[in-house]
Amino acid sequence: MSISGWDQMAEWWDNHLGEEGDLWHRALIDPPLLRLAGEVSGKCVLDLACGNGYLSRRFARQGAMVIGVDASAPLIERARSREARDPLGITYHVADAAHLSMLEDGVFDLVICNMALMDIEQADLAMREVARVLKQAGRWVFSLPHPCFDKVGTSGWDIEQISPTTTIWRKMSHYREMTVAEVPWLRVSGQDVHTRAYHRPLSWYIRTLHACGLAVSAFEEPEPTEEFLAASPQGPWIAEIPVHCVIEACKVTKEATPD
Repeated sequence: MSISGWDQMAEWWDNHLGEEGDLWHRALIDPPLLRLAGEVSGKCVLDLACGNGYLSRRFARQGAMVIGVDASAPLIERARSREARDPLGITYHVADAAHLSMLEDGVFDLVICNMALMDIEQADLAMREVARVLKQAGRWVFSLPHPCFDKVGTSGWDIEQISPTTTIWRKMSHYREMTVAEVPWLRVSGQDVHTRAYHRPLSWYIRTLHACGLAVSAFEEPEPTEEFLAASPQGPWIAEIPVHCVIEACKVTKEATPD
């Protein structure tokens, strides 16, 4: 995983997400993610690629025992600073999601990975690690850009105006190609900050989950909330065509090595 971009913009990202997430997380992606996560009180939860830890803190306040992991040391520093100011018993680790050697086998009831799997280079190994650390029948809930409708560089909105109607189309090409793209974010100290995104077809995720002993048990395509519709011009478009998905997978067998 390329983390230099996340390191560069760690302060901005921490402030941007705050304690509740930004508009896109709070009012679009998180509602179905949290609905699938369900009741967490008394459960052991891993927040994988936790960023500044806003979801870790949410789950801890709801009574979960939480461990947060992220590959960006500056982001984990900010998560730990928030924990120091308001102790909730969360433990944070700096680690690549594909290499979680500090975590024991079969200890988590729930793993959350919110909008990060597409940023992980060795996603297949990360999925195997999730299967390893989950208890039998434990659950993994993760979100990512919808592979069928969102691919950096080859997808986008097309607004067709033929009076008196306006039609919104979502264009997509090269869907089956496994590709890597640089995603532009902002400028820090005069430099453009990019992160790396990996596009994989939806079928790749399903096959890899199956190979790891994880069975898909729920699939959601986030719909805009009233807050999102009011605040984002893309709200009405996303109400028609989803650009994210949230998947729940349950551990049904011992993990296997992905093909």
